[in-house]
Amino acid sequence: MAKGDIETYYEDGEWKNRRQGSSRAFGKGPTKDPVEREGREAAIRDGVEHFVKRQDGTIQRRNTYPRSRDPRKSKG
Repeated sequence: MAKGDIETYYEDGEWKNRRQGSSRAFGKGPTKDPVEREGREAAIRDGVEHFVKRQDGTIQRRNTYPRSRDPRKSKG
């Protein structure tokens, strides 16, 4: 995982999100779905990869979200 990518993982009885390179979770909760959704939204917003792990720590899936271009900026 590259620095800044987002990981949804299980730890200490809770589902959590964190950015690679950080030890602090930015979101957590008792169930996976809402925490995963929050992680996906952050990954889309930041244009990074989102790694979703199973409770045992193995990667369930990963999604890459390209950094969006600002349509207000024009070339030329």
